[in-house]
Amino acid sequence: MSFAGSSPPRQPSSQAFTRRRALGALLALPALGFLTACAGSATAGNAQPTQATAPLATTVPAGTTITVGDPTVKVALELSGLDKELDFTVEFANISGGPQTTEAFRANALDVGSVADIPPIHATWTGLDVRIIASAYRQDAVNHPLYELGIAPGAGIASLEDLRGKKIAYSPGQAQGALVLRILEKAGLKQEDVKLVELPSTGDTYSTALASNQVDAAPLGGVQIKRYLSKYGSDGGTTIRHGLRDDPSHLYSPAKVLDDPAKAAALAKYVEVWGKAKRWIEDHPKEWLEGYYVKNQGLSREDGQYLIDAAGKADLPLSWAEAIERHQQTIDLLAREQKKPVLVAGDLYDTRYEAIAGTAFAGAAKPGAA
Repeated sequence: MSFAGSSPPRQPSSQAFTRRRALGALLALPALGFLTACAGSATAGNAQPTQATAPLATTVPAGTTITVGDPTVKVALELSGLDKELDFTVEFANISGGPQTTEAFRANALDVGSVADIPPIHATWTGLDVRIIASAYRQDAVNHPLYELGIAPGAGIASLEDLRGKKIAYSPGQAQGALVLRILEKAGLKQEDVKLVELPSTGDTYSTALASNQVDAAPLGGVQIKRYLSKYGSDGGTTIRHGLRDDPSHLYSPAKVLDDPAKAAALAKYVEVWGKAKRWIEDHPKEWLEGYYVKNQGLSREDGQYLIDAAGKADLPLSWAEAIERHQQTIDLLAREQKKPVLVAGDLYDTRYEAIAGTAFAGAAKPGAA
């Protein structure tokens, strides 16, 4: 899908942040919670603005369509048959990651996207009003990290403190960039104590940069960790754990989409099925390995099993309170280190959706499952 016709990014606007503060006051009202506890009806195509605290409709009007950038869960819905629970039109776009998702939002080509915790922050900083509507994490997250710090052969780095004076790959707008800043903070280092090398994290870019000693350290994620150690371990390439949580995973939407009662109701139903899909993935590792990692992603069974083992158990909380506190800490760090306005983390969340995914995740568990 191409977005060549997208509008140019808006510049940060003090007016936008003023509006966010006003909405934040509204969001402080008691959450209305789970979809089935809400009342009301909606009319397809009726885009009359509603407040973020207005009850979600319990039914999705005929003719409603949402466009979803969530390629991984799309496969889970198809494998599990959960897609049959979506009795309205869901068009999936092969879009993932913050930059692509934000671009699609600006082009009005996407209603919801799947990202980590950094894209909603950067989208807001560029004037795009967005809300998080579902969140997933990992149990025992510190011991099941998404990323490890790859170390180049001969770099002489055995601990986080050894990063002083080293070249570190850094992508400011991606989760990996925020992780680098958090690692430096944990090590008691400042940006001027190291050399940050701006380099987008795509494919095996970071592994290649490490192997060629373009950088001394870089965050590696997923199967790149295993492949880097396998390919360059004999040369001295290694990884070290950072000991931080890096597990947030969110669905988020433009606020103007959530202002449409019909789309808001459809997204609530999608979030419910999304929570069930997360449970299905956890309860069906063999089917997920074969159907997603091997057939859809083209990985070997060994690599797929490595990713399943590394992910551990999912956590979809019924309350976002603790997660919002952690998100605020990340915002404060990025605002300070990247010279951006401080945001209120709670303003990024639409609490009408807070318990939907977690309730569905718990309710879909196999008998006796944790």
